[in-house]
Amino acid sequence: MKRPVDAVLAKRKVLDYCLRKGALCAGIADLDAINKVAPAGHRPADLMPKVKSVVSIGVGGNTRGAWGVSAKALTYFGSTEARAYKIAYGLAFYIEHTFGIPAVYCPPDMDSEAGARVPFQSLKLHAELAGLGARSLAGDILLHPEFGYMYYASAFTELVLAPDEPLKENPCPAPSCVAMYREVGKTPCMKFCPVQCLSGKLDEHGRQAEMYYDMAACAEMSQQFEAMPKVLAKAMREHDPQDFDDLLALESKLLFYKLSTGSHAMFGQCFECMRVCPIATKAPLADPILRSEAARAKPDAAAPHK
Repeated sequence: MKRPVDAVLAKRKVLDYCLRKGALCAGIADLDAINKVAPAGHRPADLMPKVKSVVSIGVGGNTRGAWGVSAKALTYFGSTEARAYKIAYGLAFYIEHTFGIPAVYCPPDMDSEAGARVPFQSLKLHAELAGLGARSLAGDILLHPEFGYMYYASAFTELVLAPDEPLKENPCPAPSCVAMYREVGKTPCMKFCPVQCLSGKLDEHGRQAEMYYDMAACAEMSQQFEAMPKVLAKAMREHDPQDFDDLLALESKLLFYKLSTGSHAMFGQCFECMRVCPIATKAPLADPILRSEAARAKPDAAAPHK
């Protein structure tokens, strides 16, 4: 028997849990809106048939110091996504324990039956619809006007929670990016991408009109950091030609994709577009230093919210 639940109080408890555990922000994505965008087989109900709510969680990207290290070093510690996953995993247990209603952690991994670049669910779509970020010119990376660059995770539940709305204004491009574009035809992320995998256009008002991301060029750049050498070294140790072929065959493309995106312990990432992004690095609460300064100036200003 499910216990009676006060929907307003339940939402407050769910979001408060996320913030207490380290999220910068959290929100509820509109399930109907997700279903209109996500393809069949990758909608929340395909993972949890009786899902009623999608909770999206955002955690901070980098410390300020991280943006100043070399590219090959940043690729090893630039990601804080594991914290988001931990919060979402714990949230599923919290919901079931507190409300007696089923919940599940949404796996961030690729769907092995659908291909190397098709995830079980789009965590980015959940976050965008929950109001935790808007798509940028940097390969559609989500950016938040206060917190800048974040990592996201999701949890699904049969608990009914009122959805939030997407951001009304997109912080990308920033005014300084618009100024650069008008002068040289590129924003910082486009100009400083090492392989020029980003391009786009701004309209007369300085808003995004077009964005193009060359994923293959990006992957070629990111894979230079350790991932590919490790796979090739392992293949070269195989004495049986069939084992060699199997390791490097098309069936291994999921592994190759995971390596290139930094999944698990083998990294291959490039953060140069975010390193030069004024929103990612200079948003009011983008890093621990800024959040600390805001807290000292105005105690409520640096408090995570939503």
